[in-house]
Amino acid sequence: MSNSGKTLAILVGGGPAPGINAVIAAATIEARNHGIRVLGCYDGFRWLVQGDTRHVVELGIDDLSRIHFEGGSILRTSRTNPTRTPDGVKTVAATLQKLNVNYLITIGGDDTAYAASQLARVLPGLTVAHVPKTIDNDLPLPSDIVTFGFTTATNLGKELVRNLMQDAATTERWFFVTVMGRHAGHLALGIGGSAAATLTVIGEEFTGKHVTLDRLVDILEGAIIKRRALGRDHGVAILSEGLAEKLDPSTLGPVENDPFGNVRLSELELGRVLKDRVTASLRTRGLDVTIVAKELGYELRCAPPGAHDIQYSRSLGYWATRFLMDGGSNAMVTIQAGRLVPIPFGLMMDAKTGKIRVRYVDVDSEMYQTLWAYMIRLKPEDFDDLDMLASLAKAANLSEPEFVARFGPLVGRS
Repeated sequence: MSNSGKTLAILVGGGPAPGINAVIAAATIEARNHGIRVLGCYDGFRWLVQGDTRHVVELGIDDLSRIHFEGGSILRTSRTNPTRTPDGVKTVAATLQKLNVNYLITIGGDDTAYAASQLARVLPGLTVAHVPKTIDNDLPLPSDIVTFGFTTATNLGKELVRNLMQDAATTERWFFVTVMGRHAGHLALGIGGSAAATLTVIGEEFTGKHVTLDRLVDILEGAIIKRRALGRDHGVAILSEGLAEKLDPSTLGPVENDPFGNVRLSELELGRVLKDRVTASLRTRGLDVTIVAKELGYELRCAPPGAHDIQYSRSLGYWATRFLMDGGSNAMVTIQAGRLVPIPFGLMMDAKTGKIRVRYVDVDSEMYQTLWAYMIRLKPEDFDDLDMLASLAKAANLSEPEFVARFGPLVGRS
């Protein structure tokens, strides 16, 4: 089937990630080489859902041939979700129809993928390919396949945390660093593990529905005490942003609520709250520790992609176009073992929520266990070694029975 005279539209939804421009460039070049007109839609679905065609530009090879080196998105991005309004998807479909669009490539995360799947249903003749993009690495792919941007974000995060570790050692202080990751702890664990941070705490390590703020405080305080027992008065703790979703609302203290009485977790500055709680707890026992709360995420999203993400993203863009040209549709494009593997939208859905499934960190994996082994945090063996137990109690300014009573429950000892 000839593709000449047809039109491909490309848009980006959600947050930025290193490699977006490489996808746009590769998809455009392959399409133009086969006589397909290519349109870039600025700001994701923002203007299309308003029926506005003025924020669409034609893309050519000469303009894009070297943008794969650049971070950010030449088409910008937005979190506009057309499925949140009754007529949103229909309006987008009508707008694309005005533009004579036959093919659509969406670059984004779960909301963008879902919106794309709904568009294909509403607009007959529109074929859709979704390219998985998120530094959170939480889309439903095989465990050894990362989302593009994750590798670059992890590497840059590692460098930034290394600088904080040097500062911590120089000034004898602690840093509590909250790392982006709405649901899953992949990015926090990747950064913490590669930087060899003192410890990394992620939501997946807690099996219950909720975790109390006091438990997180005890984990961090226990790590500080263990470092003191080992002769170190500094450290860096990495905290996954997703911990906020696991917190028991009854333990949060004074935080804002929405009109329906729900806690606004987005308003909770996790690192700052934990810093204040840990500092206060240590001071009750005469321990004065300087703790600085930092947030890490926006610094990572628009970084220039590294070599892996450039090549990976170019492959995704190229094969997204080929997939559509060959008659494919309604799937997320992935590269597995060097081969194109489209994953149908239907297989990505969670039957209970009706949303895209989330890929969480597998805390039973050998990879996680390796990282856990190198973390400085209280572990069961610390309570079985009498010499270590004595050192820990002394570092905490507690008697041994008091130390076991306070921190033993963290590791199943009491």
